[in-house]
Amino acid sequence: MATDLLLEPDVIDAVLAVAVANGADFAEIFVEDTRSTTTTMDQRRVEDLMSNRSRGAGVRVIVGSTTGYAHTADLSLAGLLAAAEAARSVAQRQSGGATVVAVGAAQVHAMRAEIEPSSVDRARRIEVLRAADDIARSHGGAISQVQLSIADNSRRILVANSLGLLSTDHQVRSRLNVSCVASGDTGMQTGRATLAATAGFELFAPERVAETANNAARQAITKMSARPAPSGDFPIVLANGFGGVLFHEACGHGLEADAIVKKTSIYADRVGELVASELVTLVDDGTCDGEWGAIAIDDEGAPASRNVLIENGVLTDYMWDYVRATQEGRASSGNGRRQTYQDLPMVRMTNTFLETRDATPDQIIADTPYGVYVAALGGGQVDTSTGDFVFGMTEAYLIENGEITAPLREANLVGNGPDVLARVDAVANDFAMAPGTCGKWGQQVPVGSGQPTMRLTGMTVGGTAA
Repeated sequence: MATDLLLEPDVIDAVLAVAVANGADFAEIFVEDTRSTTTTMDQRRVEDLMSNRSRGAGVRVIVGSTTGYAHTADLSLAGLLAAAEAARSVAQRQSGGATVVAVGAAQVHAMRAEIEPSSVDRARRIEVLRAADDIARSHGGAISQVQLSIADNSRRILVANSLGLLSTDHQVRSRLNVSCVASGDTGMQTGRATLAATAGFELFAPERVAETANNAARQAITKMSARPAPSGDFPIVLANGFGGVLFHEACGHGLEADAIVKKTSIYADRVGELVASELVTLVDDGTCDGEWGAIAIDDEGAPASRNVLIENGVLTDYMWDYVRATQEGRASSGNGRRQTYQDLPMVRMTNTFLETRDATPDQIIADTPYGVYVAALGGGQVDTSTGDFVFGMTEAYLIENGEITAPLREANLVGNGPDVLARVDAVANDFAMAPGTCGKWGQQVPVGSGQPTMRLTGMTVGGTAA
């Protein structure tokens, strides 16, 4: 049905015809309809229930190297034509004839969720929060505070362009956050855990909710006995899942084609070179079903794909959007993403991860006489021109004589992307992914990061122990 496309086909044709009327090289319309709901609970009291809806469209016109972009919340034909004319006026060249545009048959990608979040009432959402709260508090009186939130986002998009493409996607994401504070003689410590996936309300199965609440409470209680982290250069063992954010920041952004084309990345012009340990195979894959960065199409309509960036230590490719790919005479890799219809797309990661090898986590730890085991990484930042980065360790432990021993207080990991890639000397077989939000140039998009347990021969720990 035409209404399933967010816009009628004749409206799409009319808008694109106006956008290319004076001979534009490329025109595109991006339509978005997003609904989101968030429910929070603090100390067993429901604090907030928020529902939002955003609908609108953006029109992009490219003439030569100039891009014009206009967006509107008015999805009437008049509103969309005005946006098309505004975008064209920015990118317009003086010469060029009219171009006739006719989009092809729509490629419709159905919602990949069993239970549409909008069908779930407030009572059922609160029931999940109360169950998680009870489980977290079951860890004893040391748990003094519990904060929770449950959120979902249903995003329908349509992309049509002057090359004849017409494609849609329906992306549904759900998330449970649990934060616990443990109090005792040594003060207060916080534990956090998240359950998130590209899925509907079926994500919140009782056993998965219980696991999330237990992890948050356990982390907070464990950190009560934490000692100051050592300072210096030590072998680092990264637990599966959460450590993947290190590769996202340390080298992922440097492999995005906008930085490559501008020559602002240390990985520019290095395809075919050995840039990492031979144990490193790094992949960006938007097709990972259920992961936080999963998509059927990117925000330019290109199908999601599996892109091997580094294979056995050798740089093999970069991530591409339409503009950068066109400049290089190749196809997009499905990495053109935008936060909302108000934003231009740019090259972004989807699900970025290190592939598995044959070792086991126990073997890696047993083969480490002394070092730091990082169970969870927090936020970080990187300079893509140099590869220098810093990350927070939110849960970490000492490794002594091949065993995980004392918990450590939060500290920073400091390093350099290319240097860290070369220091990978052991990779396990226990792959896992973790959800996250990636910020770039003011835009936030959902991404997944992952890896199996792995060891680095050394990284700088910015601890406080003498």
